[in-house]
Amino acid sequence: MPDALTPLADNEVRSGRIPVVAYLRDKDTEAVMREVLADLLRDGGQVRRGTIADAKTGLQQMDTPGALIVDVSGERDPFAALEDLAQFVEPGVRVLVVGERADMEFYRQVTRGLGVLEYLCKPVNRDQISREFLPWIMGRGPSDVTARGGRIIAVTGVRGGVGATTVAVNLAVELAERRRHHTLLLDADLQGGTGGLMLANEAEGGLRAALEHPERVDKLLVERAAPRLGDRLALLGAEDRPDSLPNVSAGAVRHLLDLLRGRYNCIVIDLPRLALPMHREMQDLAHQRVLVMDPTLPSLRDALRMVGTYAGVKSGSPPLLVLNRLGAPGTLDKKQVIAALQRTPDIIIPFLPKLLHTATTLGEPAVRKRGAFQAAIATLAHEILPAPATEAEVKRPGGLRKWFRK
Repeated sequence: MPDALTPLADNEVRSGRIPVVAYLRDKDTEAVMREVLADLLRDGGQVRRGTIADAKTGLQQMDTPGALIVDVSGERDPFAALEDLAQFVEPGVRVLVVGERADMEFYRQVTRGLGVLEYLCKPVNRDQISREFLPWIMGRGPSDVTARGGRIIAVTGVRGGVGATTVAVNLAVELAERRRHHTLLLDADLQGGTGGLMLANEAEGGLRAALEHPERVDKLLVERAAPRLGDRLALLGAEDRPDSLPNVSAGAVRHLLDLLRGRYNCIVIDLPRLALPMHREMQDLAHQRVLVMDPTLPSLRDALRMVGTYAGVKSGSPPLLVLNRLGAPGTLDKKQVIAALQRTPDIIIPFLPKLLHTATTLGEPAVRKRGAFQAAIATLAHEILPAPATEAEVKRPGGLRKWFRK
């Protein structure tokens, strides 16, 4: 089978093209694609509802796009449909495909036999589109940042006191204990961090030493500095004096995170709101940003500012917005928050003062108890790292929740 849809080399691609055009079969995939590609849509990109036949017709009527996304769901013969489409796709167009088929042989035939750059099995989420499609759409190829090692998740409150540490701690516990990922909670507040207290433990101070003396840091030292709190959860932090700021060496943050990514599947960073340069570097290196707000006017104002800062395509995966403590006395209701944000927060956590107060006092993460709080944190975990499919889900048509990874 010829490589019918193989693009030209970057230097052969004609400039001035529409950045991307997508033809998708269902509203859920369309909505995810519109959110991830929002910046490119403002630059002339298009997301449409349609089949491969619609894509073929559209390509004959529009300027050539730089990237084309098509949906093979419902096609009786996806290979024949893609080969037919190839006759209308100019050389240099980067072709990406979504569909319902989940078997590896189908993936190989589409990407190797037809020259499609990447294929994703539905349902897809924002993180998958950002990691697997967006680098190709932007003309960069797959990102070497996300291709190796664990995922870095930065959790930040849009202002102090909104519960970002609670979200970060419980997210780390959920990823480690229910999702079974080897997870590190990195408490980046060296003077006032409370991640250890919420886990009935103490940070041993290894974080400061790693940042000030990167030349001494290796995998063994990192492991010793991060006490294990279970078979798959560890904590790295410090408890410095309030007037003591670290003298962070150049390159220390990246060196440390690279070592951690080689040891853990997930690194959850609890980042303080008023950040030092090292905190901003951690934010920049994160694969996924999580912004936590509460339903108050000051928090709403700051959430709008921060979402705008991190929403661009060049920032990687769009930030996930967590609305915490919905229903607290004297705060805005859900409709008011949505109207002000002009969107629904990705995750909503209800006001549960008794549960969380008890959990904080006893050092027992609230996510260990099933209920509304655990369900919200589990949803957040799934948005960041989709749960692998069970055997039954793989066999059930349309039931695969996580595509086959290369």
